Amino acid sequence: MKLQLLSDLHLESEAFDPEPAAGAELLVLAGDIDNRWAALERFAGWPVPVLVVAGNHEFDDRELMDAWPRLHARCASLGLRLLERASAVLSDSQGRRIRFLGTVRWCDFDLFGPAGRKKAMRAGAYFQKVMRATLGGQPFDAAAVREEALACREWLAGALAQPGDEPCDATVVITHFAPSLRSTDPRYGAQSGTASFCNADDHLLPGVDLWLHGHLHCRHDYQVAHPDGRVTRVVSQARGLQAKGEPDGFQPLKLIEV
Repeated sequence: MKLQLLSDLHLESEAFDPEPAAGAELLVLAGDIDNRWAALERFAGWPVPVLVVAGNHEFDDRELMDAWPRLHARCASLGLRLLERASAVLSDSQGRRIRFLGTVRWCDFDLFGPAGRKKAMRAGAYFQKVMRATLGGQPFDAAAVREEALACREWLAGALAQPGDEPCDATVVITHFAPSLRSTDPRYGAQSGTASFCNADDHLLPGVDLWLHGHLHCRHDYQVAHPDGRVTRVVSQARGLQAKGEPDGFQPLKLIEV
């Protein structure tokens, strides 16, 4: 299956017109498309199916318990399929069955292990203040983010451990947050704040053919080899902010094959 991947378009402030990639059989939106949700309309009537995983900024100034059902309804009304701790199995033009597992996979701040957690959470508090979100009427602070992240991780680990009702030819994971320190933004490197963007999910990579993510405003396309000879490809195709020059090198029509 040939995929088109877009994330971090930030269409609430950025000027960008998404176009279908020739030859793509599926479009994946990996979060931070528009914190107003208005620009999701641009993907209604897309010529191929569209899978959506929410990003952190989809919840700016929102109560998560209210936002989730509303975002599901919003996507459904536009013919888009939102995945949050949910899976979908799609067939490609060759009849191959591809399993997609999707979740925001919030950051758990354990990127540098338990010893680095407190410092990472202190650094992460800034990003939660920018979001100004709540959960159950309480501030969606670093501690609350961690709890959500652990629930995401538990679901994803369980889903990967289950082969599903019918065998599939490949497994694709879609998250907004990155699964490995390998995906760090080279401009900033490995620092405490990096734990707000990347998780230490390297142990989940075996058995995954392709892992798609966003969140970091840079591009990645690398492979991780496993002892059994299998390989996981990790791809991020984030656009970012024009004022920071982040779209330089962005390839919105890039095809990713699984």
